[in-house]
Amino acid sequence: MRAVLPYVLTSLAMVVVAVAGMQATDIGDWYRDLNKPSWQPPDWAFPVAWTSIYICIIAAVGMAWNVAEADDKVRLLWVLGINLGLNILWSFCFFAWRRPDWALIEVVFLWLSIVALMLVLYGMKPVSGLLMLPYFAWVSVAAYLTLTIVRINPAFGSS
Repeated sequence: MRAVLPYVLTSLAMVVVAVAGMQATDIGDWYRDLNKPSWQPPDWAFPVAWTSIYICIIAAVGMAWNVAEADDKVRLLWVLGINLGLNILWSFCFFAWRRPDWALIEVVFLWLSIVALMLVLYGMKPVSGLLMLPYFAWVSVAAYLTLTIVRINPAFGSS
């Protein structure tokens, strides 16, 4: 049972992150009216990508946790907690608060937290660090998409 517990707990954490992100994400008129680049991924790609990424996170954390020393587990919890908090915060910045410009700043910290998570996981179990590559890639695309949206739309935060 002990070997399964990290997978169960990480799965529960990912459900919380997904629900919080969905609560913040309102694809309404405001979002539809934004100018977006022609290369933006189709709407259906976002839930597919995030579900795949969350599965990779669950697998990576579970595998690493089961081979980690106590100090490594503490470091992993901190890095993962910061990362998941930043993951949720991006959705609030962009969608709930309608501030893609803030999301653009925030995504730098999210991206750095993914790199930190990759390094911590890789040090514990290399395959776990490599499982974060899709997360890294998708957030890199999201960062560039956010930058493009900020560039091609009027200033945010003005009345």
